[in-house]
Amino acid sequence: MIVKQFEIKDLLLLHVRQFTDDRGLFFESYNDKNYATYLGEEIDFVQDNLSISKKNVLRGLHFQSPPFAQGKLVSVLKGSVLDVAVDLRKESVTYGKHVMVELNALNGYQFWIPPGFAHGFLSLEDETIFSYKCTNYYSPSHEHTLLWDDVDLDINWPVKNPLISKKDAIGLNFITFETPF
Repeated sequence: MIVKQFEIKDLLLLHVRQFTDDRGLFFESYNDKNYATYLGEEIDFVQDNLSISKKNVLRGLHFQSPPFAQGKLVSVLKGSVLDVAVDLRKESVTYGKHVMVELNALNGYQFWIPPGFAHGFLSLEDETIFSYKCTNYYSPSHEHTLLWDDVDLDINWPVKNPLISKKDAIGLNFITFETPF
C-alpha cells in the first residue's frame, strides 16, 4: 500500500494494491493489522455506511461533535466523487483549510479522515456507490453541517447548482461557527 500525506496533518490518501487479470480485479479493502501500521494507531470501526448518488449530488459538509466525533475511512465502490475534508481543529495550523481528492471505483484510493474534520463529497457519475467505515456511531443530536458553498472555506466545487438535501442547504457559516474540536 502506498500512503500519501497532505499539508493538513493526519489526513491520508491510501492507495490499495490491486490485482487484475482477464477475469477482473481483486484487492483487500481492509485489514485491521495493516491499517494500524498505516494510520499509526489501532482504529476501531463500529459502523459501515453506503450511499448511492446521482451525478451532481453533493453531500456535506458533515461532522459529529464529541463525544460522538467520527473518523471515516471512505472509498468509492462504483462511479467517482470529489471528496473533501475540512480541518475543524482549533489548535491546528491548518484550521479552516481543506483537501480535495478524487476517489473512483478503479483508482484504488481510500481517504482517511480522522475526528475533527467536516466531510463532504460531490458525485461525478450516476449511481455512484460511496462507502464509509466509521469509528463512532451515528448520533443525530451530535450531527452538524457546514455550508457546502461557504465563501470562507473557498472550496472549488466544479458544479454551481448541485443536488443537495434541505439539511445541507441550511448549514452553518464557517465564520460564525464555534468548533467543538
